[in-house]
Amino acid sequence: MFVLFCLCHLIGVFADPDGMNSVSVTEGDSVTLNSDLTDIDDEDLILWRFGANNTLIAAIDVLDESIAVYDVPDGRFRDRLKLDHQTGSLTITNISTEHAGDYQLKTNRMRKSFSLTVYARLPVPVIISNSSHCSSSSSSSSCSLVCSVLNVSHVTLSWFKGNSLLSSISVSDFSISLSLPLEVEYQDKNTYSCVLNNPISNQTRHPNITQLCHTCAEVHVHCCDSAEAVLRLVATALMGVAAAAAAVLLINDVRATRA
Repeated sequence: MFVLFCLCHLIGVFADPDGMNSVSVTEGDSVTLNSDLTDIDDEDLILWRFGANNTLIAAIDVLDESIAVYDVPDGRFRDRLKLDHQTGSLTITNISTEHAGDYQLKTNRMRKSFSLTVYARLPVPVIISNSSHCSSSSSSSSCSLVCSVLNVSHVTLSWFKGNSLLSSISVSDFSISLSLPLEVEYQDKNTYSCVLNNPISNQTRHPNITQLCHTCAEVHVHCCDSAEAVLRLVATALMGVAAAAAAVLLINDVRATRA
């Protein structure tokens, strides 16, 4: 019985029955690493450490009646750590990617580890049309749309038709720009969406096909209308110049007559 009691006591102190706890958060938000303690005993010593070097960043010593948070040499935790004096849970505010990593909690009764992943805030996708792709037929024209995002990592960019996935492209470690094309019909009445997502959030943009897609005839009319407008402006300007020149000649002629 004595051996069994000792084994149970050692497991209760040193074992980590839950293993590594994975936590994900979006940059700029706050996250709380829960100790799972409902209350702190009179003799508890609670220590929070960060990174491979196990740097001490927060501590509660009940016997000394002390509670403190510490920064690391590079200052990444300055004014961002809050320690719950009743449960020992640690909160990190206004989090950034430099706070990602491993955190360890150690008390008299338990140990607990956290792996914190911080995802950058997602931009809203941009959708444009490729005007070089059009059909001469006004009743059946094909339109090429392109959905793009800049400087992203650990994301997936996808085209959906309703709830059905049409195509997707992903990037993991490197921060790059992504573009995904889609061919639609000019008078298509289906609902399309371009979705950028990571494991914890997403951004969605719906294209307005009527505004983005035009037939070749419409593009030609638009171009012609623009050209006609430019010619009218040029003609008006020339008429103004001619009128001004005539006025100058008239004034000079009147002066010459008086002389």
